[in-house]
Amino acid sequence: MTRRFLPALVLGLGLATGPALAFDIDAMSDDERAAFRDEVRAYLLDNPEVIMEAVDVLERRQAAEQVANDAALVAHNASEIFDDGVSFVGGNPDGDITFVEFVDYKCGYCKKAFPEVASLIEDDGNIRIIYKEFPILGEESLLASRFAISAKLIGGDEAYGPLHDALMTMRGRATAESLTALADGLGLDGAAILAGISDPKVDEIIGANHALAQRLQISGTPTFVMEDQLVRGYVPLDGMIQIVAELRAAKQQ
Repeated sequence: MTRRFLPALVLGLGLATGPALAFDIDAMSDDERAAFRDEVRAYLLDNPEVIMEAVDVLERRQAAEQVANDAALVAHNASEIFDDGVSFVGGNPDGDITFVEFVDYKCGYCKKAFPEVASLIEDDGNIRIIYKEFPILGEESLLASRFAISAKLIGGDEAYGPLHDALMTMRGRATAESLTALADGLGLDGAAILAGISDPKVDEIIGANHALAQRLQISGTPTFVMEDQLVRGYVPLDGMIQIVAELRAAKQQ
């Protein structure tokens, strides 16, 4: 009797490759169920690698489901992600690959990713980058984002771009005074930008970005939308280069 339950065990762990086997544990007698449990335990003790194989199958299946779900979310919200008419667009506006980054200026991993994203865009030359202000780390985050959006509304991408870069490398607290001085140092009108943070349009943009993030199931920064992929968290430069190569290869298929 000892080996006849192994096919059922393999099927139950999701590792069977042949046709599904008929198996109903509820149809067993108490003695048969006890024997089955003993056999399963003995098999797993003799072959513990089966557990890791089952976990690997499960993780790969879940990852594939997540990728498909993310792609559906991106497709459903594409216009708000890629063409909202208000977000900064940089890099190569006609690039064949588009990255969208949800950023918070107080996020340590956003700051860590910043020079690597900048390097990727510069070295590649064919990537379009869009920034979504997504302040989630407190009042300083919110103030910095409001200041950046105000600069965009007043001076367009030409004002927002250098200010965004300066905010990503800024050290110290984000206050009205420090932000104004930062903008002035870039040749912008810091006082006018500070006054502009009370524009209702600023709140509208931040609110829209938060609503979009919620629909995309984004809860942290940095989060990237890379074409139809959602990449949550920091990705080193080599990883981003690999993703770009895979996206381009997929476009050619």
